[in-house]
Amino acid sequence: MRVSKITGAVAVFAAATLLAGCSAGGGTTAEGEQDITVWLYPVIADEAVHKDFWDSTIADFEKKNENIHVKYEIFPWANRDEALQTAIAAGKGPDLVYLIPDQLAAYQKSIVPLNDLLSAQRQDELLPNVKKSVTIDGDILGAPILTSAQPLICNAAAFEAAGVTEYPKTWDDVAAMAPKFVEKGMYALNYPASAENTLNLTYYPLLWQAGGEVYTKDGDVGFDSKEGVQALTFLTDLAEAGALDPEALTTNVPLEQTAIAQGKVGCTWNNAVNEVAPFWGEENVKVLAPLTDKESVAYGTVGSLSVLKGSKAQDAAAKFAEYATGGDVVEPYLKAAGYFSALSTTAPLYADDPLLGEVEKYIPDTTVGELNASSRALMGVLAPEIQAALLGDKSPEDALKDAAAAAAPLIKK
Repeated sequence: MRVSKITGAVAVFAAATLLAGCSAGGGTTAEGEQDITVWLYPVIADEAVHKDFWDSTIADFEKKNENIHVKYEIFPWANRDEALQTAIAAGKGPDLVYLIPDQLAAYQKSIVPLNDLLSAQRQDELLPNVKKSVTIDGDILGAPILTSAQPLICNAAAFEAAGVTEYPKTWDDVAAMAPKFVEKGMYALNYPASAENTLNLTYYPLLWQAGGEVYTKDGDVGFDSKEGVQALTFLTDLAEAGALDPEALTTNVPLEQTAIAQGKVGCTWNNAVNEVAPFWGEENVKVLAPLTDKESVAYGTVGSLSVLKGSKAQDAAAKFAEYATGGDVVEPYLKAAGYFSALSTTAPLYADDPLLGEVEKYIPDTTVGELNASSRALMGVLAPEIQAALLGDKSPEDALKDAAAAAAPLIKK
C-alpha cells in the first residue's frame, strides 16, 4: 500500500509542493494499474485515530482491488478552498476530494456526476434528504460519508430555575416562556449574531421553519420574503424583550465564558450536545425536535467524496468512494467523529448513548438548504444586516431589503 499523509506544519506547504511536483491526480499505467489520490480533512479530532481509519480502509480496499492504489493527503480546514482551487486550475487536483454541500455548488463544473458511477443500490440506500443535499441539476456530485443534525437542545436546570415546566415546540411557545426567563435574569434562547457565525446554525433554520427559502426556485434572492421577515421579527421581538443575551449579539467569546456555560440559557440549536453537556451536566441536556412555525426542520451538514473531472482514473476513484462510504466500513469513522450515517440501511449508531442517540432520531428532519455557488458570499452581506436588526438599528423589513440588494449581484445561477 502506498500512502502519503500531509498533516500538521507540513500542510502549509502542501499546495506549493503539489503544484511544483507531479500531478496530484492519478492515472492508469500500461499494465492496467491505477493510482488515485484522495484529499481529506481532519474530521476526526484525534489525528492518530483519523490516520488509522484511512490506513486500514485503504489497505482493505486494495486487497479487494489489486490494480488500484490509493494515497491520501490530509489538509487543515483553514484555506482549503484556496489550495483546491489552485490545484484544479493548474490541472494538478486530486482524483477524489472531501467536500461539503456549498462546495459542491462552487465546484460543480469540476466534479464528475456519479449517477452512473455509484451503484443503484447505494443510491437507493441514501437518506432522501442526504441524497437531495448532494444533487444539483439532477446530478449526484458526491458520495455521502457523513451527516449531522442540529435539533433543539434545552437545559432542564435552567427551565427549573425559570419556573417553566414545559419545553417549547413552536415559536409561540418560546415567546410565551420568554418573560419568565427574563424575570430570573436569564435568556430564552441562544442566538450568536456576530457576522463570523454561519447562518446555517442561526437564522436559516428559522427561515426554513417559517416556510421560507434562502433562494427562490429561480435562483434569485429569497430570504427577503414574508417568511424571512417573520423569522427575523421573531428574533428581534425576543431581543427587544431581553430574552436573548445581548453580548452574544455582538461578540464571540469562548463557550466557557458565555451565558450558555453559566446555565442562563433555556435552549439552543447552535450548539452540539457534547459542547453543552460538560457545563449543564448530561442529565440536564434535553434533545428535542426542531422548533416549528409552519414546519419542523433543522440544519445538518453532509460530507461527501467527489470525483474531479481532472482525474485520469475516474472509475477507480468512484469505486473507492463507494467502498469508503459503505455502512460497515464507515461506522468506526462516524463514531470516532461523532457524526451520523447518511444511509437508510444503517442501524442506529448511538442506541446506547442517551444524548447522541436522541440527536440521531432527527437526521431525517435536517436540510443543508439550497445549493448555490454564492452561498458563502451571500451570508457575508446578510449576517451584518440581521445583526443590525437585532441591535435595533434597522427594522427586519429594511435589514432584509438592504441585504437582498447587496446580495443580488453575488448570485450565480
